Amino acid sequence: MILLRRLFWRLIAIVSLKLAVLGIPLPGLPTVPFVLLAAWAAGKGWPELENWLLRHPRYGPSILAWRREGAVSRKAKWIATGMMAVSLVMLFWSPAPVLLKYLLPPFLAAVAFWLWRRPEPVAQSSPTNPE
Repeated sequence: MILLRRLFWRLIAIVSLKLAVLGIPLPGLPTVPFVLLAAWAAGKGWPELENWLLRHPRYGPSILAWRREGAVSRKAKWIATGMMAVSLVMLFWSPAPVLLKYLLPPFLAAVAFWLWRRPEPVAQSSPTNPE
């Protein structure tokens, strides 16, 4: 049973990381939320991967800020908002269903509103001491 549980969390971590990697070139697919999910799942069943993510030079500080304060950097907020705007422009120029063209903008606006209400990181932490 313990092995099965560990495999489950590892699968969640791997799938999340793969989605995060796909989100780098694909507009509309977020990267950081999937990295956060991967770190959380890895913490449940793959401590080595969690440790690697926490020490990662690009994603480690974001993960630590989120865990510590629920914080998102201003740069990440601007990038996310910009990518949502690009996604909407691409959506309206695409042959996507009309219903999607009407439902997605309010959803992304709500996500952007929520995101900009998140605090910005105040404390710097060392990757060697994530807590």
